[in-house]
Amino acid sequence: MLTIQPTTLTDGRIRLEPLKLEHVDALKAAAADGQLWNIRVTSVPSPDDTHGYVERALAMKDRLAFVVVDLESQNRIVGTTSFHDIVPAIDRLEIGWTWYAKSTQRSHVNTGAKMLLLTHAFETLGAKVVGWRTDNYNFASQAAIERLGAKKDGVIRHHAVRRDGTVRDTVMYSVTAGEWPEVKAHLKYQQTKPR
Repeated sequence: MLTIQPTTLTDGRIRLEPLKLEHVDALKAAAADGQLWNIRVTSVPSPDDTHGYVERALAMKDRLAFVVVDLESQNRIVGTTSFHDIVPAIDRLEIGWTWYAKSTQRSHVNTGAKMLLLTHAFETLGAKVVGWRTDNYNFASQAAIERLGAKKDGVIRHHAVRRDGTVRDTVMYSVTAGEWPEVKAHLKYQQTKPR
């Protein structure tokens, strides 16, 4: 049975550390890099709601939120990610609430963060499946999840309310424990291939 405890994960290029209220200003700065709160299909907080966003993340019982620190850019906090929808009875969790400063998107940050989270989930926590969900119109997120090697499970129609009040369809993905060795090899290749 999954037991999730706050932990810090690092690979020498990035560090994931448990989210705290003291990270509010750094997250405001990360979101301002690209004015990410204006993207309709993401969960990025607006500058005036960042404190509330962090408070809500910390209050969720089935979520462990991290800030993402880019060690290659002077230990700058560049975004956030989480384990969430943790179901210990079936050893399932999801990775989500992920967003990065515009200048770090499509860099080593996302692949590194997912490698750290997936390794911890499967090899330390003993997860049987790790899932993702994203907005049906968030094509960038879908492509990023697919690049990781996750399989598309399907679409839940009329599933969740967006910030603007419209209702989204949710695209679901997952990786099982049996698929993890191949996904891990793929992620290692992604981290080392020439750019």
